[in-house]
Amino acid sequence: MAQILAPSTQWQMSMPKSSNLASSMTTKMWSSLLLKQNKKAAAKSTAKFRVLAVKSENSTINRLENLLNLDITPFTDKIIAEYIWIGGSGIDLRSKSRTISKPVKHPSELPKWNYDGSSTGQAPGEDSEVILYPQAIFKDPFRGGNNILVICDAYTPAGEPIPTNKRHKAAQIFSDPKVVAEVPWFGIEQEYTLLQTNVKWPLGWPVGGYPGPQGPYYCGAGADKSFGRDISDAHYKACLYAGIDISGTNGEVMPGQWEYQVGPSVGIDAGDHIWISRYILERITEQAGVVLSLDPKPIEGDWNGAGCHTNFSTKSMREDGGYEAIKRSILNLSLRHKDHISAYGEGNERRLTGKHETASIDTFSWGVANRGCSIRVGRDTEKQGKGYLEDRRPASNMDPYVVTSLLAETTLLWQPTLEAEALAAQKLALNV
Repeated sequence: MAQILAPSTQWQMSMPKSSNLASSMTTKMWSSLLLKQNKKAAAKSTAKFRVLAVKSENSTINRLENLLNLDITPFTDKIIAEYIWIGGSGIDLRSKSRTISKPVKHPSELPKWNYDGSSTGQAPGEDSEVILYPQAIFKDPFRGGNNILVICDAYTPAGEPIPTNKRHKAAQIFSDPKVVAEVPWFGIEQEYTLLQTNVKWPLGWPVGGYPGPQGPYYCGAGADKSFGRDISDAHYKACLYAGIDISGTNGEVMPGQWEYQVGPSVGIDAGDHIWISRYILERITEQAGVVLSLDPKPIEGDWNGAGCHTNFSTKSMREDGGYEAIKRSILNLSLRHKDHISAYGEGNERRLTGKHETASIDTFSWGVANRGCSIRVGRDTEKQGKGYLEDRRPASNMDPYVVTSLLAETTLLWQPTLEAEALAAQKLALNV
């Protein structure tokens, strides 16, 4: 929008000669107009000129907008499906478009597809074909109509999941009868940081400098406290349009940092919804000319990092007497702390320092209403004797398929020895 409101000289000169505005505004008229405005005020002249330039209905920008906003529904049954998958880093998202002959309601109606895995770091050049399996569909907020976004996972031509396909194992865990019976719910708090394009410095921060210390920015309002609200709001609405279980959003503690929450989502849906919400956010920041960062500690020093706190509950936890199930789950989580930490995101050691509302990466802890612990239990959960737990260890760049399935596996499928369980219960003061 900023580029449209303040067009460059090149944009102004590219106005078609056939334009009504161009033909009616002769050189003499432009000179007269600018002369009159200059007599009033130079700043006012610039503003007036910009308004006139934006009003050109035949500009290249407006013509592109018209085409992008075309509703093709009345003219064809065909739709555009954007196939989306996770790239070779395990964090990056890739996508490409395909025409489908008619609207679809289920991913099983979509064909498998392939891509060049050698270009994404997922296959060698001499055998580069990777196969995409459509797994979940969402409405496309960018193209509208019946067009869709498609979450896919990736396989070799022989049907084996490639190493970066974490969805495959997660789906197996969530389809286990013991897990299915417990109806696992997840609420994921995705934090992210907005960066200025050229300098990779947080949005709203002075280039090469720092804003005032943390305090007024969390859930704040005002031009000196909130940076990027339009991006957050655009993302919120786009997610609702797409059918994502987005439940809220807020400005975070570090200026230029935001959070949105997805859930409650059941089982594998939690991973699908987080990944598609990240894709939509990438597209929105692309259009806004801002860089999206999921780094868990984008700015070193006395600034909060970025996490992806994961709230988790099972049927047993949500029912009367569920507090006992919560404490037993905490016990299991304490015994697999290292396994979870190793799977909770790259660079997380820079964030989990024991400061800035985090626990130390080396020590497992839990507490009621304590945001400095590994696992937090809400005050209402303790009071009601049932509810959920919050795992505060995952980093902002974690893979939600890995984190959610690992939580389900550790608490519902993994069985510690009685001796280990007793020692851990004594250490954590858990009377289970």
